[in-house]
Amino acid sequence: MGRTPVTDTEGSFISTCGFSHRGPDDPIVLPGRPGRSHDHSFVGNVSTDAFSTLSSLRKAATTCDRGGDTAAYWAPTLFVDGKPLTPAGAAVYYRRLTASRVQPFPTGLRMVAGNSLAGSAQSLSVVFWDCGLVKTTLYGRMLREQGPVPTAPAAASSKALLCPPGSKLQMHINFPDCWNGKSLDSFDHRRHMAYSVGGACPRGHPVAVPALSLVYQYPVPTGVVALSSGSVYSAHADFVNAWNQEALAKLVNWCLNALRPCGIGSG
Repeated sequence: MGRTPVTDTEGSFISTCGFSHRGPDDPIVLPGRPGRSHDHSFVGNVSTDAFSTLSSLRKAATTCDRGGDTAAYWAPTLFVDGKPLTPAGAAVYYRRLTASRVQPFPTGLRMVAGNSLAGSAQSLSVVFWDCGLVKTTLYGRMLREQGPVPTAPAAASSKALLCPPGSKLQMHINFPDCWNGKSLDSFDHRRHMAYSVGGACPRGHPVAVPALSLVYQYPVPTGVVALSSGSVYSAHADFVNAWNQEALAKLVNWCLNALRPCGIGSG
């Protein structure tokens, strides 16, 4: 991949992460219970499993181009005609969508975005599919007056598309960018977080943090598509902040808070 910088005016940086492994584990929803989850495809930290802790993740290697990004990212496995399809990798976009400065994610923060139980279309502002290549700019720049997260591009779909040859199928999950400032997790793994609205965080979640968008990229499927979590509408993703905190803080300040489009990098 090239290293052309992003063209968005908002502060941003990107981690590009290769596929690491696959397995029926979920250290957020089902910690310490191996094999009890639907199957997940993991990128980033190579050690993520049901027994993962902040300490174990911090000691492990990463598939991301930024060496400081030892965070754990995962999403339900995509199946085609009943067989798992290995993702080509993922792009993880970190952006500032608030008028106020953002703070780095606190060490050990856990969160989930999207609905694993969805049997019908989710909001395209949170989950969508499209066809294309991993880009160094996020499709559809933030329009603060139109909602809490970037509007999806015109080609976005609530379900997996039949993509043309030479392209890739992409699954996008947008995470919330406001934190309650107290809890690293919550009983549903969501209530400690919220989406910003109009460039501002809601009163109960006053701390602005990076807006994380996880984009999984797959070879174009040629059969019947399903997700391990159930309906093809059930796209969701999980994140554990196991970054090298000094490296994350540097990127947040240099790129996001200085409104620099830093693009892809290795730091």
